[in-house]
Amino acid sequence: MGPRRVSPEIVVSGNSWTIGELEGESDVRNIFESICEHYAFQGFAVLSLPSRSVSSLFKLVKMTSWPMDIVKQYDAFGLLKASPVFEQLRNSTVPFTIDNTSPLAFSSSVNIAKGLFARAGFGRMVFVPVHDADGRRSAVAFGGDRSELSREELNVVTFVAGHAFNRLSEIWSASRRAPGSLSRREIECLRLAAAGKTTVEMARLLSLSEYTVNHYLNRATRKLDSVNRVQTIAKALRAGLIA
Repeated sequence: MGPRRVSPEIVVSGNSWTIGELEGESDVRNIFESICEHYAFQGFAVLSLPSRSVSSLFKLVKMTSWPMDIVKQYDAFGLLKASPVFEQLRNSTVPFTIDNTSPLAFSSSVNIAKGLFARAGFGRMVFVPVHDADGRRSAVAFGGDRSELSREELNVVTFVAGHAFNRLSEIWSASRRAPGSLSRREIECLRLAAAGKTTVEMARLLSLSEYTVNHYLNRATRKLDSVNRVQTIAKALRAGLIA
């Protein structure tokens, strides 16, 4: 089954988001960040849905603007396996909100997680279930301290996030079909790594999180079939991908 194309531009409630012409992950990230800005969210995350044997949230985060300290603390408490939030995401296609009034909030694991996120300004979380053209399920999560979304606002966020994820899955699918090709961000990160920059320095120079920098470097390592970062840089230099 081939990738499902999405329309180049969608207009909802007077707001326009260009989706279909997005060329890379950073362009899709801009869409998610524009949703955050428009609806006063603090941040977002694209999460793959795990099998019940997976115990690390860190492994599920595919794109995010969350502070990664939250994710590390979440994993330190071992909250994923007992999470009713992820169980609901596995079993439902309906978006939902987690806050102090949510039935799921009374679960001990959700209560601990809420405390972690609330301290970083994510007092209310909105989860939008999504899936790619092959039926693999994921979720886009938005969080902040704003009031609860109205029904119309939730419908718009669900619609735009779903279309943006469809475009993101197309980009990922194309990347898997052409494993030797590196994205602009992957090349930028490799170029800085070759110059001796640390992950912290790269994140600052590129205005990205350390997690995102590592994600790009790890993707480049897989694409070039390398065993470590040093070999990846060497292969990229030999191939003329970086100077």
